[in-house]
Amino acid sequence: MKLELLPYKLPLKHTFTIAHQSRDVQDTLIVKLIDKDGLYGLGESTTNPFYGISLENMQACLGDVAGMLAELEPIHPEALWDKTRSYFKGNPFAQCALDMAAWDLYAKKQGKKLYELLHLNPNNIPLTNFTIGIAPIPKMIEKMKELDWPIYKIKLGTDHDLDIVKALRKHTDAVFRIDANCAWTADQAIAFSKELAALNVAFMEQPLPKDDFQGMKKVYANSALPVIADESCIIEADVKKCYGHFHGINVKLVKAGGISPGLRMLQEAKTLGMKTMVGCMTESSVGISAIAHIAGMLDYVDMDGAMLLASDIAKGVTISPERVTFPDRPGTGALLI
Repeated sequence: MKLELLPYKLPLKHTFTIAHQSRDVQDTLIVKLIDKDGLYGLGESTTNPFYGISLENMQACLGDVAGMLAELEPIHPEALWDKTRSYFKGNPFAQCALDMAAWDLYAKKQGKKLYELLHLNPNNIPLTNFTIGIAPIPKMIEKMKELDWPIYKIKLGTDHDLDIVKALRKHTDAVFRIDANCAWTADQAIAFSKELAALNVAFMEQPLPKDDFQGMKKVYANSALPVIADESCIIEADVKKCYGHFHGINVKLVKAGGISPGLRMLQEAKTLGMKTMVGCMTESSVGISAIAHIAGMLDYVDMDGAMLLASDIAKGVTISPERVTFPDRPGTGALLI
């Protein structure tokens, strides 16, 4: 097998701001994993300065593994993930792009859509939220009105978070999910939860800093809303740590290292009786299509990344409030355009 690495710049419809960064363009890396017959799978991972991930270090990691892949026949993606894991120490984003491409290729070789290979029902996919990034309140209202959507994720982490939610609530009856991106204290989260519950907020995502498990235990016991882990649940070992501190986990495939560990994390959470969610980055339809194929096992999903782009570099699944439509192609169905 051989690798082709394709960097792109994804233009955003609006400046996207969360508690610790803003951007107008998102760098992303597309990985093409090609077998000897020319059949290929596509994977994707975006850069992320907060986690120290750049195009350069992703390409370096994948360049290191390319030589070994050249001597390797296609194998099951989980076996490939395990065989190549030593090349990706400290860079799960690059590992995710390869793993995603491996699953796409493997499903194509079986002549199946990925959800069919995983025995998942596409009719069970929960509706994605649409994300409203931090901005002046009039701009957040404007962005919300651009797309009438049944569920909005509201990014918070300001000194006027409740004012934001109250202002947005005046303009829609949609369900809200809020994501504080580690910005609150335990006492704030508990106090806010009571007011947010009255504003038709479904849950709070990562209200406290990622390592504040003592504070999260207090929030878990006293919150008026469920709490979902994001930054506190990065790798497989974190799932058990989050049990009894969060009601559910949000798995980001790029942070976990791909679909292979993501599936294991989700299954462990289900076994523990926790809610399951997969989130996305601001990525193209390559990454979003892969998420959609595993969404049939989830309680919640956040796969609006391509919907936030001014223009896409790929085509794949299409998402509406009524349904997720999969292209009539094997694998993830993603194609570069």
